[in-house]
Amino acid sequence: MFQGSLTESILRRAQDKELVEIRVHDLRSWTHDRHHVVDDVPYGGGAGMVLKPEPVFEAVEALTRGPESTVVALTPQGIPFGQRLAVELARLPHLIMVCGRYEGFDDRIPQGLRALELSIGDYVLTGGELPALVVLDALVRLIPGVLGDETSAQADSFATGLLEHPHYTRPPVFRGMAVPPVLLTGDHQAIARWRRKQALRRTRERRPDLLAAMILSNQDRDLLAEVEADEAADGDGAA
Repeated sequence: MFQGSLTESILRRAQDKELVEIRVHDLRSWTHDRHHVVDDVPYGGGAGMVLKPEPVFEAVEALTRGPESTVVALTPQGIPFGQRLAVELARLPHLIMVCGRYEGFDDRIPQGLRALELSIGDYVLTGGELPALVVLDALVRLIPGVLGDETSAQADSFATGLLEHPHYTRPPVFRGMAVPPVLLTGDHQAIARWRRKQALRRTRERRPDLLAAMILSNQDRDLLAEVEADEAADGDGAA
């Protein structure tokens, strides 16, 4: 499950440049029975299988590099993963990500390992492998030198607290849809103002919860007032 993502695009280039080292370990390597069992039925009954504590503890203890290691457990019961947390985790020297499976972990695993429990969303997946890849991708692109343009990550959606502004490229007109004229002017100040206004507009429309949590500058308030005025004018025109 990991091989494809780790050998393509940004994740591969980051490893080729030796900016990050990513290793995948099989929990079965830390089992001691002939069948290499890593899970068992839950106490108290119920469907599914639960990851046993013994192989997980042995694996983490074998991989730990002392105080510089942070254990992360991928589970739908964890705290929501977002951009601010990605920035914090990207600064840490060594992460050990433990992927749950089926019914998840024996609860003594995150408790005993003092793991940071992370969730990538309010839905259930078969295991923690895909969430681990999502977290990895989000972290690696924040490491200095990974992206070709260091400003890319700074302008991404959520990096500033807002959704990102719309993007356009050639041709200037496609099937009757034109690129906003300001982007063709070469006026960098006007373009920056337009982009900020559009980011505010898009966030207001699609993620008002993000906007409500922000401390807005006076300029942002003025731009939002323009957005509201534009919407009112559009509504009058439609009427």
